[in-house]
Amino acid sequence: MTTNHERRQKVGRRVVFAVAVLVSVVCVGLLLAAIRNDSAITGHLGTANAQVDSVSFDRTIIRFETPDGIVHIPANGVLYPAGLVAGDLVRIEYDTANPELARVAGRTATLTLLPLGTTLLITWLVAGGLLWWIRHRAHAVAAVREPATVAGS
Repeated sequence: MTTNHERRQKVGRRVVFAVAVLVSVVCVGLLLAAIRNDSAITGHLGTANAQVDSVSFDRTIIRFETPDGIVHIPANGVLYPAGLVAGDLVRIEYDTANPELARVAGRTATLTLLPLGTTLLITWLVAGGLLWWIRHRAHAVAAVREPATVAGS
């Protein structure tokens, strides 16, 4: 028969493991999305000069003109914007079939490997530490309970 303490530990282990797996799945999904975006751009490659309109935490907004004279401002910003500041002129590559999809020229999904790899490493180090700690506490509690059970017999 399991005690409340054992049930909580079991639930705790499952939650820690599930969160680590979820973070891992999200990281792999982000990498696959970046590769898919790069493939789409490479498949219908267009180049242009773009002006950086604004830079914020979650996106870098650019403005560029395609050969047909239409000015595009991708709502989701430009891919791989590291180091850009508002007012910069930058060479971009975009998907001619979908000009909303643009990246800084010469940058690819390989730039996502370091941050995603670091996120995965830290996630599993923390999860491993928490799982070890939960198990260590379970053994400590069992060691405290066991002598009491033997003495009560």
